[in-house]
Amino acid sequence: MAYEKVVAAYDTAAHAQSAVAALRAGGFADADISVIDQARVRSVVADIANPEEAHGIWHSLFGHDVHEHEAEVYHRAVQMNGVVLAVRVLDREVAHALGILNTARPIDVNDRAITTGLAEPARVEAIARKLDSVPLAANQTVAVTPKLAAVHDEVLRLAEEQLNVGKEMVETGETRVRRFVTEREVTQDVSLHEEHAQILRRVVTDPKSIVDIDWADRTIHVVETAEHALVSKSARVVEEVELSKIGSDHVETVHEKLRRQQVEIERVGANGKTISRA
Repeated sequence: MAYEKVVAAYDTAAHAQSAVAALRAGGFADADISVIDQARVRSVVADIANPEEAHGIWHSLFGHDVHEHEAEVYHRAVQMNGVVLAVRVLDREVAHALGILNTARPIDVNDRAITTGLAEPARVEAIARKLDSVPLAANQTVAVTPKLAAVHDEVLRLAEEQLNVGKEMVETGETRVRRFVTEREVTQDVSLHEEHAQILRRVVTDPKSIVDIDWADRTIHVVETAEHALVSKSARVVEEVELSKIGSDHVETVHEKLRRQQVEIERVGANGKTISRA
């Protein structure tokens, strides 16, 4: 098995992190992904502002296949808080890795070199022609810049959509428990005692009782009593109601259609008839 190193540069760390997340989702291991930022470059040389050392840094990281204008673009991107990503992949996975890295909007190195004056257009196109003369693996796709595509219009770029499934928390409703007061009529029987005066009058016939007669005024009395019902109320806690959350997980299958560009190779003879299709 042969391995290749795929490199992409990004202007912001956010774009680079998006590319790293997409690479992980695409099945690439963290051990094969290298993130080169200012801190990483400072660990290689003490002064990253020295342009003479820039090419040596990137050659040490990626090998001597890195051209001068590419090394300078990488170096300036990192100086401006950009990030360079490198992915170690099998040769048959190069197209897959490039497709993922391109979704995060990487820097077009050749165009950046031309627009910033780091390399002449003729120099970049000469490098592209040199690369075109090198035979490529059967399953490898090479990303082409718009400027080079205008010159080499026979190049087709194939894109493939990747499925990235995320999660978000949404409100589905709420449960409310309200406490309020109601009244109800209650009845209860109670036995009440009453005491009233009773007047008893008796006829006296005994002759002895008239011997000693008291002619003074006198009043006798009896206190009458009656029980009345006394009502009082007491309160006690009879129940508690508590609100809490209980979580549950379920598996939901996401259905989506992913688009993928493919090519059909047709060989046509001199008579205009199709010889073969693949």
